[in-house]
Amino acid sequence: MKSKIFMMIGSIILIAVFFVPLWSISLEAPQYPEGLGLYIYVNQIKGHKEGDLHSINGLNHYIGMKTINPESIPELKIIPFFMYFMIISGILFAFLKKKWFKFLWLGIFAIIGIIGLYDFYMWEYDYGHNLDPHAIIKIPGMSYQPPLIGGKQLLNFHADSWPHFGFLIIGISVIFVLLAIYFDFKNEKSLHQIK
Repeated sequence: MKSKIFMMIGSIILIAVFFVPLWSISLEAPQYPEGLGLYIYVNQIKGHKEGDLHSINGLNHYIGMKTINPESIPELKIIPFFMYFMIISGILFAFLKKKWFKFLWLGIFAIIGIIGLYDFYMWEYDYGHNLDPHAIIKIPGMSYQPPLIGGKQLLNFHADSWPHFGFLIIGISVIFVLLAIYFDFKNEKSLHQIK
């Protein structure tokens, strides 16, 4: 019973990921003392403040980076369906007694998570390296890729990139599923002892 409850909770709390950012990118520079930044959700990209996305796109234009247009990023349309799948399959697996379903759920989550981080890195690489040769500001050999995790100096901007609340929720979800697996093993051990 505990295994089922933990599996259900681990799956259902993923709904919260739709309402909080997965990732945050911050930019600080002397001309922007209040800072600029982006929140990346499973289905959208927003500025830390109203107008931040517009300001970042304006800066990007000067150095030849592509415009960040959330509507044209296919991942923001794909990831929500993956999250729906994880929520629904997790609830269904909670009612199946075979614990390998829970291992399967964790395995799918881990694989997609690794692919997602790699895809995010490549997205940053593309934006930071494939620059418009006709840009207003050109510095030979300079690229503007923000870090995947951590901080980095980009000209007079300091960029920080860190997981946000959505990533924490995913971590809590995984812990609940691991607890469900633990109780499966515990129940099996108790049954063997009774026999």
